[in-house]
Amino acid sequence: MGAMTHTTHCAQSPAPWLAQQARAAWPLLVFCAWGVGVVWPVADAQAQSPAEPAPGMVASPDGSFVVDERMRLAWARCVEGMEWNGKTCTGTPLMLDRAQARARANERWKAEGMDWRLPRAPELQHLVNKTAQPPGVDAALFPATPPEWHWTSTTDVKAGQANQYTYSNTMQNRSGQGEGQMSYLHGWAVHMRTGEARKDVGKDSKLPVRLVRTWVAP
Repeated sequence: MGAMTHTTHCAQSPAPWLAQQARAAWPLLVFCAWGVGVVWPVADAQAQSPAEPAPGMVASPDGSFVVDERMRLAWARCVEGMEWNGKTCTGTPLMLDRAQARARANERWKAEGMDWRLPRAPELQHLVNKTAQPPGVDAALFPATPPEWHWTSTTDVKAGQANQYTYSNTMQNRSGQGEGQMSYLHGWAVHMRTGEARKDVGKDSKLPVRLVRTWVAP
């Protein structure tokens, strides 16, 4: 990575020196020869930062949802089946087919009087930071997120704009009767580790669900 090297003098027994360096703020790799140590930062192996939130993402005062101020959306803090306990999401994610996922959103809408719904594919992709190492969602805002495909409300097989990244398997066009059948049998899902969106997920597939609703500033 082109990092600068540093030199230091090694004691006859390098153990005390290494113990001291182990408490340093960044990891070091040390080679000692003829009383001189050459030190390199071990950046590639250990300097991995967690995924950061998209700009404008903040947790609500009670922590139960996450507000996207830029897109005017409120996201459920936990996937369906899990609950926010004040520190993290606990429980077991519900694995739902697409019809069950839509029914779940309607149930919460009626029970809470809020317009909970399945997110559209680009909305869900917005939660994934692809530049982080490893990529994924911000674990502080969305803890215990299953790193797998999640349902979206997107169904139009022509909706290439639903994928903000370039993935050939989501951008292929179909026509005629096959296209209508594709739309009827399949839906769009987004992978919460990679941000990839695909349109050929069978609607009977059992996937996690994270609901979203409109956010109105108080």
